[in-house]
Amino acid sequence: MTLRRFAHMTASSLAEASALLSRPGTRAVAGGTDLLGALKDAIHPSYPETIVDLKRIPGLAGIKRKGKGACIGGLTVLADLAKDALIRKSYPLLAEAARSIASPQIRNAATVGGNLCQEPRCWYYRTPENLFHCMRKGGGRCGALLGDHRFHSVFGAARVAAPSCSAACPAGVEIPAYIECVRRGDFKAAARLVLERNPMPAVTGRVCPHQCESACNRGDLDEPVAVRSIELHVGSLALEDAAEYLPPPKSETGKRVAVVGSGPAGLSAAYYLRKAGHRVTVFEKMPKPGGMLAYGIPAFRLPPEVLDRQIKAYEAMGIVFRTGTAVGKDIPLERLARDFHAVFAGTGAWKAKTLDLPGSERLESGLDLLRDARMDRPVRVGKRVVVIGGGSVALDVAVTLRRLGASQVTAVCLESRETMPAFPEDIEHALAEGVLLLPSWGPRKVLTAGGKVTGMEFSACTSVFDASGRFAPCFDSSVRRVVAADQVLLAIGQTADLAHLGRKVKASRGLVAVDPETGATSLARVHAGGEAVLGPSSVISALASGRRAALAIDRGLRKPASRPASAPKGDAFPRTEINAPALAESPRCPSSEPAREAGRCLGCACVAVSASDLGPALIALDAAIKTTKRTIPAERFFDARPMRTTALEDAELVTGVELPAPRPGAKQSFVKFRLRRSLDFPIVSMASSLELEGGRIRRARVAFGAVGPVPVRAKALEDFLAGKRLCSETADGAAQAAAQGAVSLPGNGYKLQILKALVRRMLLPDLLS
Repeated sequence: MTLRRFAHMTASSLAEASALLSRPGTRAVAGGTDLLGALKDAIHPSYPETIVDLKRIPGLAGIKRKGKGACIGGLTVLADLAKDALIRKSYPLLAEAARSIASPQIRNAATVGGNLCQEPRCWYYRTPENLFHCMRKGGGRCGALLGDHRFHSVFGAARVAAPSCSAACPAGVEIPAYIECVRRGDFKAAARLVLERNPMPAVTGRVCPHQCESACNRGDLDEPVAVRSIELHVGSLALEDAAEYLPPPKSETGKRVAVVGSGPAGLSAAYYLRKAGHRVTVFEKMPKPGGMLAYGIPAFRLPPEVLDRQIKAYEAMGIVFRTGTAVGKDIPLERLARDFHAVFAGTGAWKAKTLDLPGSERLESGLDLLRDARMDRPVRVGKRVVVIGGGSVALDVAVTLRRLGASQVTAVCLESRETMPAFPEDIEHALAEGVLLLPSWGPRKVLTAGGKVTGMEFSACTSVFDASGRFAPCFDSSVRRVVAADQVLLAIGQTADLAHLGRKVKASRGLVAVDPETGATSLARVHAGGEAVLGPSSVISALASGRRAALAIDRGLRKPASRPASAPKGDAFPRTEINAPALAESPRCPSSEPAREAGRCLGCACVAVSASDLGPALIALDAAIKTTKRTIPAERFFDARPMRTTALEDAELVTGVELPAPRPGAKQSFVKFRLRRSLDFPIVSMASSLELEGGRIRRARVAFGAVGPVPVRAKALEDFLAGKRLCSETADGAAQAAAQGAVSLPGNGYKLQILKALVRRMLLPDLLS
């Protein structure tokens, strides 16, 4: 492979460099020992258009005293750092770290800043032509987690992006986080995490299609994690003790919000608005709250008592439901906008679509049948019934008919079996209930005799969409099929009836036009969500839409929050626990064992390590990194994000390193294990500074390299060493303390043994002396 063409620009100052790097498609180069190899192999999804050379910027190379400490320029080459007299005398561990890096040729070109900012040393990340589009480059999985991870992390993983399951969830539920709580047995914490983004897990655990399971990376090993059953268990727990998990707000804002419609979107908006302290009134035209949940989903999928308990929990929070009140008919929407501080319109798609074909007046509505069945009204059920439609609603209609006594129910749709819009699990359920499927057929006409329906005639459907993806079904009229039936129901989708919203609420293509981020409509103080905005959608999508609008309404009702004078200092880089036992093959567990099933979750975070040798050395010395914008303690400089290994912002550059005065009497060391001397990155490295007094360790500062997503400050080891005498017993205890909190993967447990050996090597020379 060869380097592709790119523009080359030389910056003469930091200001010019920052300005150039603010442009899209630019990358900085100093020594080039890392970047040029990455460009040659084309390891990234995109290639930079311009390379900005920093080497000519004056004043960024060199080492000098600064007070009692020292300052190192960001463009100082590693060879100079390794042989500098000041560094060798006062900071010998840093000199040794620099000397241990790669080869003389690389050390003569590589810079301090470049070593600190180098990209991950993971072969999945660095595979030429971006063969593995991993999490660190914006992908959905970590190849090393289920693949070859010999040289990867033993101190947790980096949650660099939303795991594939959370990314597939319309509500963005933090699935691995709450499943980890379940695995630990902390169901209360799990319930609270779920409720942050899903206000009714007891409902979605029954009716959600759970795209998260289809996206679960565990499926590459054996079977996806049964997220649905775990969510149902957590949701049931929350509903059983609703007073604890869905309490009234601790304080009231005094603001009043009207919610139109009590379907999933309306209930979600009402919950999050009430949780924020607003007084919420829900207007529902039907006799009972619930919308499509109450009248459009069969009882065999969502038992009525579950929804009733959910509504009662919301009422206990202080949400007021006004049923039998039709907004637009009984109360104009504009009046609500005047009487309340804000309005959320969450009306669903209740208007069934029809077909224009001979005999269409004989077609019955599948949605009406579902509603009547839920309201215990008399329902006409034929012996042989045809249901037209390939979505989940059509299959709900078909299964309901079977359960109501139809001897034969045939579901006919335009789409092929593989492209049916119904969720796969709904198709399997319908087949198990005895429903017959006829995919790839389009209705031609209703057959009648003596004023009664006798069947349907269909033509073969050759395609559903045209080349541009628009709905434009084509048929082969020479291929026909007749299905005998005494009843035909239509379930080909629904549309929203927007007449009740009035003319001031603008619509586009049959849907309310809203701001996609806030749900704001063209009518002041009115937001909208759910199927009136999305069109027919899943329950979880409607819940997410309601929550998004509720958060926007809440922000608008509150006074702008004043920003703190200075941002609080956060913790050091948070590592995600590795669930190593989950990497062994194991079948799904029974739904009655949620903790066991949660134990199968991989966690799906990045296990690539930080390979910088200078990183742990600077942490052990309590150094700080100077940039063009700020000064960052070395311990907080490193990060793990997509395409990032440091906390640097866009166009922010490392200008140097500040070293504090050497600690009196401190013994410094840097040790590194690698497979061969020419290898340019460590398997394990360790930097330490031990202050001795009277034969005891008064203070220790230790950092490990290449064992975690960022260099690891060994605080457990430091605490153990404080006050200890130098002896073999201390060395053995220190080795164990060094591994505290570590979890090895199946293929890299040897790294912990190396780490323990390096700790003993750090202490035993002092013991021998």
